[in-house]
Amino acid sequence: MLTRRAVLGGIGAVGCVAPALAEISLPDLEYEGPSLRKLAAARGFVFGCATGNYELREEDFRFAFLRDCAMMVPEYELKRDLIEPAQGQFDFSAPDALLDFSREHGLLFRGHPLVWYASNPPWLEQAVAEASDEAILTGYVTKVAAHFRGRMHSWDVVNEAIEPKDGRADGLRNSFWLKKFGPDYIDLAFHAAREADPAALLVYNDYGIEEDGPERDERRRQTLKLLEGMIARGVPVGAFGVQAHLQAFGHTTDAKKLEAFLAEVRATGLRILVTEHDVDDSGGPIDFLSRDRAVADASRRFLDVVLDNPSTMAVLTWGLSDRYLRAEGMRNTLLRGNPRKLPLDSDMRPTAMRDAMARAFAGARKR
Repeated sequence: MLTRRAVLGGIGAVGCVAPALAEISLPDLEYEGPSLRKLAAARGFVFGCATGNYELREEDFRFAFLRDCAMMVPEYELKRDLIEPAQGQFDFSAPDALLDFSREHGLLFRGHPLVWYASNPPWLEQAVAEASDEAILTGYVTKVAAHFRGRMHSWDVVNEAIEPKDGRADGLRNSFWLKKFGPDYIDLAFHAAREADPAALLVYNDYGIEEDGPERDERRRQTLKLLEGMIARGVPVGAFGVQAHLQAFGHTTDAKKLEAFLAEVRATGLRILVTEHDVDDSGGPIDFLSRDRAVADASRRFLDVVLDNPSTMAVLTWGLSDRYLRAEGMRNTLLRGNPRKLPLDSDMRPTAMRDAMARAFAGARKR
C-alpha cells in the first residue's frame, strides 16, 4: 500500500501515451469504496476530468485527482487565446506543465480543442476574414498537434460546429470559420490533425443531444448527418464527444432518444466519449439536500444510458471539485455562468453526484 506522500510524489514516469489500465495502480484512501478510476477500468472504460495548473497547486486536490482520475484534459490551457495570444507567437508552457504531470503519474492526456468559434485571441477573427488561404486554420492545427505528437490519447479537433438555430439546411453554426472556408473547414482541420499526429484518436465534440424537444431532435439529426458525411468523405474522425452539460431542474435526459441516437453513432463505427460532464443546479429549491439529490439523479439517468452503449470508452467530468466553481478571478467562473455540481465538494469530500456516478460505473441499475 502506497502512502499519501508517495502518491503525491509520483509513482514513476510512463513513457507511452496510452499505458494499460492495469499499470495504473493507486490506493483507495480518504473515503470508503473504490475509486472512480478503478470502477471505470473494471467496466472497460476510462474516467478522468478537466483540470488546470491552478488546481494542481493545491495538495488536497492533487491527491483527490490522482485517486479518482486516470485521464486529464486541460480545462483552458489548450484554447487558442492562451496558446497563440499574438499571431505567430506560441506559448505551450501551461499545457506542457499539465502533460508533464500526467506523464509523471501514468495518466492518459487528451487535448481540447483545436478549432472552436470561441476562446480565441482578439486578432484571430479579422485575420481569418482577410486570409488568402486556409493556412491560418490548418497551420495552427498542425503546429499544436505536432507539438504533442505521440503523447495525446485524443483530440477534440472541432468543437461545437452544429447550431440549428442559425437556420442553415446543414445545421452548421454560422461561425467565422464557416463564413471564410465553408463546411470544408471541418474536413481540413481533421486531415491536418491526422497528418500531424497519426496516433491520436480524433474526436468531433458537441453538446445538447440528451434532452427531448424539437430543437434537441434537430441537433441529434444534424449531428448524425455531419458524422455520417465525414465518414463517407474519408475524414479521419474516430469518435464523437458528448459534452453532457446537464441541468438538474427544468430539463431532463430523454433516455429513449439518447439511447437511440448513441446506437446510431455506434452503427457508424465511431467510438463515444463523454467529454465534459457536469450538472447545473441553478433554478432549484434552496434546500441543499434536494439540490444534491437532483444533481445526482440527473447524472445517473444520463450515465445509465451512455454506459450501456459498448462504444463508450471514456467519461470525463468538467472539473472534479465544486471548490473552484465560484472562486473569484478564475476563468471558469466567467465562462461557466451558473454553478455546476461535480463529484467532490469544496472540501474534496464525495458528493451525492459522485455516489451516483460510482453506482452507474459499477453497473448497479437504479431501482
